[in-house]
Amino acid sequence: MEAGRGSRPPAGGERSTWIAFAGVMMVILGFLDAFWGLAAILNDEVVVVGGHGALIFDITAWGWFQLILGAVIGLTGFGLLVGNEVARVLGIFLLALNAVLQIVWFPAAPLWAFLMIVLDVVIIYQLTVNWTEQKG
Repeated sequence: MEAGRGSRPPAGGERSTWIAFAGVMMVILGFLDAFWGLAAILNDEVVVVGGHGALIFDITAWGWFQLILGAVIGLTGFGLLVGNEVARVLGIFLLALNAVLQIVWFPAAPLWAFLMIVLDVVIIYQLTVNWTEQKG
């Protein structure tokens, strides 16, 4: 075994790959949220017949909110990719908010809302696992 090379990865090596994964996923999730919000804005009168009845309401305001939230989530993902520590905390908050807000979309698109919540939870896990670098 060469000098300076151990069997363990360098301190923080594991952490940075998880953060990079979370950053890429947040960029993707941000674009998905923004496109979903844009679709809600462009088609603001929605009638969806689901398994439990019809949902009829104007979703323009929710569309704008989802569009803005998606853009902020995507930008936070870029912040993670450049190593901004504040982006990590902000990402956890924004993803938790996004997961809760998906409840609004359940009557209109239950599979979409469920998948977005799952993605939010997976990314939150990636942001919180190995929060501190292991020294030594």
